[in-house]
Amino acid sequence: MIRKHSATLHGHRTSFSLEDAFMDELRAIAGERGMALAALITEIDETRDPTANLSSALRLYVLNRLKAAAQRP
Repeated sequence: MIRKHSATLHGHRTSFSLEDAFMDELRAIAGERGMALAALITEIDETRDPTANLSSALRLYVLNRLKAAAQRP
């Protein structure tokens, strides 16, 4: 199910829509990295293509991370 979420990025509230599975994975990644979920979202936001929306950037980040993990021996 797609749900609306919100976060504060650079002092401004923003919202994004993500499926539960992507949100769960983002929480897991933040936990593995020992950082707050908001910090991870901010990091992704700062490095995303400016023409891409935040929801897409978050999904691509999760996908790329899972693909990289699958390629490790």
